[in-house]
Amino acid sequence: MGGTSQQGCSVHFTDQVIYFLTIKTKSNNMNKKMTIQGKFFRFMSIALVLSTLAFSFQSCNKDPEMNPLSTTKYHQLDDAMHQLWSDHMQWTYATVDAYFNEPTSLQAKLNRLMKNQEEIGAAIVPYYGQAAGDQLTKLLKEHINGAVPVLEAAKNNNQAALDAAVANWRANAKEIADFLSAANPQNWEQSHMRMHMDDHISKTITYSVALLQKNYAQAVLDYDAAYADMMHMADSLSEGIAKQFPSKF
Repeated sequence: MGGTSQQGCSVHFTDQVIYFLTIKTKSNNMNKKMTIQGKFFRFMSIALVLSTLAFSFQSCNKDPEMNPLSTTKYHQLDDAMHQLWSDHMQWTYATVDAYFNEPTSLQAKLNRLMKNQEEIGAAIVPYYGQAAGDQLTKLLKEHINGAVPVLEAAKNNNQAALDAAVANWRANAKEIADFLSAANPQNWEQSHMRMHMDDHISKTITYSVALLQKNYAQAVLDYDAAYADMMHMADSLSEGIAKQFPSKF
């Protein structure tokens, strides 16, 4: 299909070149016989043909089926999406560590983590609108606040409270997944989004336990696994937006 389009462009472009050369030849033959006014109109005709040739050349070179994932705008979105979720991971880890081991730094780190949720919500506004951005921010802040009872129960070694808190935390993760899937069901399949968010909860709990035990070597290994999963989700999010709104890229 692409080859047929290019072939058609080539034939059309060649016809226009021949037409231009014909005009040019006639112009040279008639030049001595023309008045100043005639020469002016001849010049304007040639300029118009040149403009048409330039436009045709540009049109032939433009791929009507360009992949939105290959554009500069897409790569800018993808970089920004990865940075946002990288920040989410890093500040979550820092906040959990502060909760268990460095309480004097907890509030500053928590504030920065909450700001990150606002930044993630704002990132989808150009595509889904302000209301959707606000809703995502709300769900993500609930996600952060929902971690507190989990950390508290783990610190107090209260298994019943921990089970209840984790169940609530997973329910929020499911809400986030379902919100995303509803916004872009073709590219963000519900089961896929739920898997990402549930894995995020599980892996966060794993490295949090290591931080509680001050086993930093293990915590870093567990964090790396959680981070890799989240970068895969960031891939899915940026790709899904570009595929849903190709005209924006």
